Amino acid sequence: MRKAMIAEALVSRPPPVTGGLRPAAVSGLIEWLVGDDCHALDDAGLAAGLGRRLRAAGLPVDRLTLHLRGLHPEILGRSVAWAPGEIVEVRDRSYDIETMPGFAGSPLRQVMETRRPIALRTEGTPEAAWLGTDLFRGRGLIDFVIVPLATADGLVSAATFSTARKSGFSAPQRAALGRLVPPLRNVCELSTLRRVERTLLNTYVGTGTARRVMAGQIRRGEVEMLEAGLMICDLRGFTALSNRLPGARVLELLNAYFDRVVPAIDRAGGEVIKFMGDAVLAFFHGVNPAASATAALNGALAALDGLGRFTAPDAELNTGIALHYGEVGYGNIGSGQRLDFTVIGPDVNLVSRIQSVCSATGAPLLMSEQFAGLVGASRPQSIGRWRLAGFDDLAELFGLSGLMPGDVRPVRAREATG
Repeated sequence: MRKAMIAEALVSRPPPVTGGLRPAAVSGLIEWLVGDDCHALDDAGLAAGLGRRLRAAGLPVDRLTLHLRGLHPEILGRSVAWAPGEIVEVRDRSYDIETMPGFAGSPLRQVMETRRPIALRTEGTPEAAWLGTDLFRGRGLIDFVIVPLATADGLVSAATFSTARKSGFSAPQRAALGRLVPPLRNVCELSTLRRVERTLLNTYVGTGTARRVMAGQIRRGEVEMLEAGLMICDLRGFTALSNRLPGARVLELLNAYFDRVVPAIDRAGGEVIKFMGDAVLAFFHGVNPAASATAALNGALAALDGLGRFTAPDAELNTGIALHYGEVGYGNIGSGQRLDFTVIGPDVNLVSRIQSVCSATGAPLLMSEQFAGLVGASRPQSIGRWRLAGFDDLAELFGLSGLMPGDVRPVRAREATG
């Protein structure tokens, strides 16, 4: 996208429209919209190429905007705006825009809801809120043609063509814009579907896993063995919290908890592979074992710091974080057409058992002996040897100064169930 923006900035102003409509140029524009070169462009490149070709075809477009809907947990859609001789503007819009005066009740919103085009002139009328938005403010635009770009899956995008020319768009020019709607809709739909595909995969399986799925690793049994730092972060007292507070409030607190844990993991270079109720399973796969373990520890400490800063009158968000370094199977498991891309193996089971010790002792952070040996500079302190359910050998566990469990005595073996 940035290349397209730079290229647009370097292009000289398009030639002025001095004559009437050029039918051959309009036909060429349609051919361009359905061609491979156009489909390879990003949103900014599409707007820039379309805007220049509209002017060259004899259409006095002074502002072209694309309003592209998508599926994203935080973003309603994207605005892409072009004007002759200017850098293309690309703005992602949050869901808050639905209640803002510049969008709510606007002709643009009407077109997207009714799926019907609108042509209107604003000269001599009181300036509406939507004309004062960042897309149109201060441009002296007079005549607008707003068209829906309705996709097969129900998401409705839109495009606006506007001019500052006193005479506005002629009837043949409006008809030419109408001819562009089907191919423009198709190319915008393709771009939107690509973005939605990436967004949904990143949202539900994580960015690294999404890349693997997109690369074709979708068959059951395709599992790669790799070594990684492993983390389980479990919210303490969630059952009591659920029994004490209304369900809506519990969901608010659970989201607040994830908002402090997940970004900390992401910033440290880890990937959340699974939400297990109120628990988070993440892994850190780096250039070497020490780097992976250090990243996991940094993510854990950042999560604890974020949770420590949380305040609410009706609840505290306390957690126990278990850390281990080992080998996992990373790939697809499941049945038929219902698969899960996850990590499995004895080392995943081990970090889960370590987390049960966090719960039993109240320790905010514990790590295995293997993990402690990789982050020696942090000077982990032993809390003794523990018998973990399902494992024959006793496991020596470690904590960090200032994060040690308060009730652990220096015994040689303790029982951890679960």
